[in-house]
Amino acid sequence: MKFLTDFFPILLFFITYKWQGIYAATIVTIAASFIQIAPFWLKNKRVDSTHLTTFVMVVIFGGATLYLQDEAFIKWKPTVINWLFAFACFASHFIGKSTLIKRVMQSGISLPDKIWIKLNAIWAVFFLLLGLLNLYVVYNFDTDTWVNFKLFGMLGMTIVFIFAQGFYLIKYIENPVNISNDNH
Repeated sequence: MKFLTDFFPILLFFITYKWQGIYAATIVTIAASFIQIAPFWLKNKRVDSTHLTTFVMVVIFGGATLYLQDEAFIKWKPTVINWLFAFACFASHFIGKSTLIKRVMQSGISLPDKIWIKLNAIWAVFFLLLGLLNLYVVYNFDTDTWVNFKLFGMLGMTIVFIFAQGFYLIKYIENPVNISNDNH
């Protein structure tokens, strides 16, 4: 369910763009990002830092896109967000007691510290490269291609990256699920 709520604004951006264009899609994305964080705020009086960062960037870059009528700003948003996450991963090696990825994932998996450090570095590089790839598409293709890349390309690469990470981490899971064909 979290996966769906995380990508809700991106999906609405895509649908609205195909139907009404970049400026309407930008307005819908700002509204969807607000709707994404509002229930969490009302329930917990706090918002997940990832969602808050994304919301602030959507408002800043989306607002600039609408105010200046220049789609370049909304196209830069994924790069800035990915680079902020890359910087946060990198900085967490020096700030705090554990890496960012460990803080995010440690409730679901137990790993040796050296693996957490390696995993954090891998995520930092992934975010950095994803931001660069977004800029490549922004400056070498038309807006239609960029919108398709934003949904299918970036989302697809993220899903593949997460699955690859899962295969890498499977050897470190202490209690793997035992699947058998026994009929008890």
